[in-house]
Amino acid sequence: MTNTVTALNHMTRRRSLKYGPLALVTGASDGIGREFARELARRGYGLVIVARRLDRLEALVDELASAHGVAVDVLPCDLSQPDQVQDLIRTTAHYDIGLLVAAAGFGTSGPFTRIPVATELDMVDVNCRAVVQLSHAMAQRFVRRGSGGMVLMSSLLAFQGVAQSANYAATKAFIQTFAEGLRAELRPQGVDVIACAPGPISSGFAARANLVMGMSQPASVVAAATLNALGRRGTIRPGLLAKALEASFIGMPRWGRTLILSKIMAGMARGPDATAATDAPLPAGPANRGDLS
Repeated sequence: MTNTVTALNHMTRRRSLKYGPLALVTGASDGIGREFARELARRGYGLVIVARRLDRLEALVDELASAHGVAVDVLPCDLSQPDQVQDLIRTTAHYDIGLLVAAAGFGTSGPFTRIPVATELDMVDVNCRAVVQLSHAMAQRFVRRGSGGMVLMSSLLAFQGVAQSANYAATKAFIQTFAEGLRAELRPQGVDVIACAPGPISSGFAARANLVMGMSQPASVVAAATLNALGRRGTIRPGLLAKALEASFIGMPRWGRTLILSKIMAGMARGPDATAATDAPLPAGPANRGDLS
C-alpha cells in the first residue's frame, strides 16, 4: 500500500491545482458521484474513488485513465459500517488529499410505516453518520495543511419536510445545516465547504426507488457547476430545473412547500414493493430506495 500511495501522490503532485493533487470521491460507482469523478479527472485531479461495487469502480478507473491519464486508486467501502469508514480513514492517512466529495447516499420512497426500519436507519448511517465521520477526519487534515475543499450533498428536499420521503428529506436537511456551519467555521482556516442541493437528477434513482420521474436533468449538470462554485458560495442548486423549482417556492411558507412536494412525491411513488440497491447495504425487507440527491 505504501508504494501505491507514494506513486499516486508523486504522479499528481506536479499539477498545480487549488486543492492539491488528490480528491476523494465517495459514491463514485454511479450517478452524481461518478460524474464528479469524471469532472475532477478532466480537471487533472488524481482520484481516490470509494463505493461498495468494486467492478464498477474498476471500470471507471479504466475509463478515466484512458480519457485523462490521471492516477486513480480504488478503495471499496460500505459506508453504512462505521468500522469500514474508519478503515478508509486510516488507509488514506498518507494520501495527499485536498478535496472531499461526499456523494454517496440513498433515499427511500413510499409510506414510512411500510419501509423496514433497518433500511431507514441504514440511510441515516450512510447519508449522515458516514459523512460526519469522513468530514471530521478530512477537516482535521485540511486545517493542518492550511487548505482544502469539501462538497456535501444536500437536496431540494432539504428545506422542508416531505411525505413519502420523510426520513430522506430529514437526512438532507441535516447535511444542509452541517455544511452551512462547517463553512462558517472552516473558511477562516483555508477550507472551503459547499452544500450541493440539486433537484431531480437522472442518476438511476427513479428505477432503483421505483419512482416515475417526469422531469429530471442529467447528473453531469451537477459536478462542474458545483466545483466552479466551491469557495465562492455556500449552497448551490445546480441546473435550470432545480433553480426553477426553488424560484417557484419563493415567499411560500414552509407548510406550503411541504404540502406541494409531498403531493409530487406521492404522485411519483409507485408502491413499496420494489427493492433497489445503491451504494448502501440491501434493506432487510421490501423498500423503495435509490440515490436521489
